[in-house]
Amino acid sequence: MEKYNVAVVGATGAVGREMVSILEERDFPFANLRLLATERSAGTVMTCKGEEYVVEVTTPDSFEDIDIALFSAGSGASKKLAPEAVKRGAVVVDNSSAYRMDDEVPLVVPEVNPEDIFEHTGIIANPNCSTIQMVAALKPIYDQVGIKRLVISTYQAVSGTGKDAMDELEQQSKAVLNGEEANPEIYPHQIAFNVLPHIDIFFDDGYTKEEMKMVNETQKIMNDNNIKVTATAARVPIFNGHAESINIETNDRVTVKEAKELLANTPGVRVEDDPDKLKYPLQNQVTEIDDVLVGRIREDHSIDNGLNLWVVANNLRKGAALNTIQIAEKMIEEK
Repeated sequence: MEKYNVAVVGATGAVGREMVSILEERDFPFANLRLLATERSAGTVMTCKGEEYVVEVTTPDSFEDIDIALFSAGSGASKKLAPEAVKRGAVVVDNSSAYRMDDEVPLVVPEVNPEDIFEHTGIIANPNCSTIQMVAALKPIYDQVGIKRLVISTYQAVSGTGKDAMDELEQQSKAVLNGEEANPEIYPHQIAFNVLPHIDIFFDDGYTKEEMKMVNETQKIMNDNNIKVTATAARVPIFNGHAESINIETNDRVTVKEAKELLANTPGVRVEDDPDKLKYPLQNQVTEIDDVLVGRIREDHSIDNGLNLWVVANNLRKGAALNTIQIAEKMIEEK
């Protein structure tokens, strides 16, 4: 098997650490691995496949001799350094929002639009975590009966904001349980024992950037600008795992039985749906699960062709690190 020189940018962050772990778990064929981060994290020692690697400061020259660069260091770093990596011959798979809506950059979920990978000119974008799990569940339904409209409410874990947010939830939870004041720093309000209907910045029309990501990215990935999408994104006091309530209006009717069969036969999707046994996807289920879990599948009786789904996935893995590496795997598999 051909082997590749791989760099992970943002290796010490929550997603970067997952990337390193998944490279080992899936036995990704790398010859050399270069772990990169900021000056603050330089010198950190990390392990992959039994070897120790010292994290280096990311510079343009870090990408010399690199074949594949996996980025998870924020949009600022991606805008600055991804072109430098491409200039030196690397293909970049970027987990930030920097290039997602760039017409020249494919936005990919391998189970949904793998063919788009090969349209790249050096950079491939990884979608937003909430979009990834949603389109993975929607794809078989879209292919069978088409989709006219989506109404989504998300319940997103704090790990989507990063390690500092996870620390804040832990500290605030302890404070509240001890009768102490919970001081918010990462979020504008207390997150412990609370729900914040606010993820990312607000636009003039009242929607947040996170909500509009779901609108725009869904249309781009599905290659269908006629799908109407509206979303409300909320942050919940859970460490890991995003949940979504998705209401779908399809072009043609699909029964619950048909929908379950379609989803059950979709790679990367697992149906967890048995109301009689109180079986449905839970956010604490997905810590070690890479599949997108779908349950509460039921018809929407208020419209002619309506369906409701409850979708849960690990936002650090399938929603970020795993999808990034699956893109790289598909790219080298086809090569």
